[in-house]
Amino acid sequence: MKTYAKFGILTVLIVGSLVWLAMGGISETQTYYKTIPELQKMGTQAEGQRLRVGGNVEAGSILKNGSRVTFVLEQGAQHLKVAYNGNDPLPDTFKAGAQALADGHLGPDGVFEANKIQAKCASKYEAKPPQNLTHEASTPSKITEVKVPALASRSGS
Repeated sequence: MKTYAKFGILTVLIVGSLVWLAMGGISETQTYYKTIPELQKMGTQAEGQRLRVGGNVEAGSILKNGSRVTFVLEQGAQHLKVAYNGNDPLPDTFKAGAQALADGHLGPDGVFEANKIQAKCASKYEAKPPQNLTHEASTPSKITEVKVPALASRSGS
């Protein structure tokens, strides 16, 4: 076989392998964000798929049992039980009433098995309320007119 033909076949194999690995990596890391109602409409199709589900953490629903944390996400009247078994610690902003995003898959028992949790406290990102001032303003209340003498213009000196 000629050298150019061997080089061409080797190049096609390498490029083909790289494309195959890239496509496999993209499909594994691809996740879709779903609301709780959308997840419930999917039914059994959602089981085993990697998904992200967001909602507010229901008050009083956070239960810690060793490294396993269970809680309930809510969106309106819809609720979803979530079990977190990740290695990373939960965010500091993860508490009752916080907005949370769970990344994982829906189990056959209807519990969302999360391996990553993101949370934010809505009040942390709101504008600070205006403060009532109890002291008088420091700017003068009466403006006085100040006359500035006109500068004499120089003409061709």
